[in-house]
Amino acid sequence: MKRNFSNIIRLLPMILVLVLVTTGCNRRGKFGTVLPGRSAGVTDEGLAGQGARPNQGNRGDSVPPITNTGIPTPIPVDGLPVDPSGTERPIWDSLIPDASKFAAQTVYFDFDKDNVKPGEVEKIRVVASHLKANATHRVQVDGHCDERGTEEYNRALGEKRALAIREFLVREGVEPERVRTVSYGEDKPVDTGHSESAWAKNRRGEFILMTPPSTL
Repeated sequence: MKRNFSNIIRLLPMILVLVLVTTGCNRRGKFGTVLPGRSAGVTDEGLAGQGARPNQGNRGDSVPPITNTGIPTPIPVDGLPVDPSGTERPIWDSLIPDASKFAAQTVYFDFDKDNVKPGEVEKIRVVASHLKANATHRVQVDGHCDERGTEEYNRALGEKRALAIREFLVREGVEPERVRTVSYGEDKPVDTGHSESAWAKNRRGEFILMTPPSTL
């Protein structure tokens, strides 16, 4: 009896080692290997199961702060002046918006792109011609995205799309201070569907004609 008890005592360290090894293996298999930048217990399969959104992009993109009036802080386009003193704001606040004038000139973009497609260029030229012929008129360019992607990413992408249109207007001879940009990201879809045809309508840049009040 004493001999059996002594044998058990000698085997105890080995038994403990086996228990610890087995427990460690089971734990690793359950939670997976932690990857850099992820919390413990999150595996690739867990992330995939959450339905990752395809348009994540660079979350470090600059997003212009939106004021209560809906006017973002001006952003320069290739070094163009943007009225850093804010002296243009009273002028803009006095203008009357008209979203219908250039409804047919809405510019559409490809998925996750902010470059103006060749087929959309003539629309911008129509707006530019009107502005050059009407010196007191200005235009606001609204940038929009489809629902895919984070709010932050889409707000930044919408601003890039609006700025791309603004840059084209300036190259056509429109004074930069007569064009301002606003990004709504995914907040104002024209089609609330969840198909490619709906998303294609929502990836757009819209022109809002801004005219001075009538003096009559």
